[in-house]
Amino acid sequence: MMKLSILVPIYNEKDNLGPLRAALLGTLETLGKPFEVILVNDGSIYGSAEVMDAIAASDVRFKIVHFKRNFGQTAALMAAIDHATGDVLIPMDGDLQNDPQDIPRLLERIEQGYDVVSGWRQDRQDQTLSRILPSKIANWLISWISGVPLHDYGCSLKAYRREVLSNVHLYGEMHRFVPIYAAWEGARISELVVMHHPRKFGTSKYGLGRINRVLLDLLVVRFMQKAFDRPIHFFGTVGTISLGTALLAGLWALGLKLIEGTSFVSTPLPLLAAFFALSGVLFILLGLIAELQMRVYFESQAKRFYTLRATRNIE
Repeated sequence: MMKLSILVPIYNEKDNLGPLRAALLGTLETLGKPFEVILVNDGSIYGSAEVMDAIAASDVRFKIVHFKRNFGQTAALMAAIDHATGDVLIPMDGDLQNDPQDIPRLLERIEQGYDVVSGWRQDRQDQTLSRILPSKIANWLISWISGVPLHDYGCSLKAYRREVLSNVHLYGEMHRFVPIYAAWEGARISELVVMHHPRKFGTSKYGLGRINRVLLDLLVVRFMQKAFDRPIHFFGTVGTISLGTALLAGLWALGLKLIEGTSFVSTPLPLLAAFFALSGVLFILLGLIAELQMRVYFESQAKRFYTLRATRNIE
């Protein structure tokens, strides 16, 4: 029978833990499926750890992972994935804004053959200017750049088949990009409108300060998507464009010198030519170094550039 793993990063949610436990049990116990709830204490203070330990002592289906300090939501989610034993993994927030009553609907989509079901907070209960508007812009940008169209990358409530996450390793603040990694592996992705409630206790850990980090992480994702296994193509292209620009600037400066008698020191073109020539050489050398690093990464871990969905008559 399909086993469920509910993955919940926790950071200073002391007042939400009791209602969260009750809400989860109220839904999960009606499904008739074995389940576990993994609460990851991401360096919480103010008594959250003690409440989590008390919950685990009263119910062995609740498993607790304590961090030594605050490592962030991505690390907490990765730790929950590492300790999960379920066939379907369902991450969600611990602030009661995600509703456990959506879990059966997520499972219905999984049972229809999808590998990933991503929640969409269509009626989001957050501040418009500081949360909703930046989120809409970020979601549009991520969908456009990644080629994986989802309305709400920031919604933590999702469902994954375990095998989809078997090769996923998360760093920084990459947790919101897991559907993109899954799509690279050929996963079938669906989106489902889910409920979203206003926060009752505690304070939000999100803000406008995350926008810059999301954009930088998106740049990393884009590079990994397009050039991780062939970095020389990425850096070499930039280097070639720089060298071409240097050549044009140099020819322009030479033409001005021969035709109009313009001195090299009276125009910035020679300086631009030197700058772009040096940049082009550096980018190409960086591409060569990245190629060596890429080969070390794959060959040292016996990794492959491809993944298989199935085989026939192969031992």
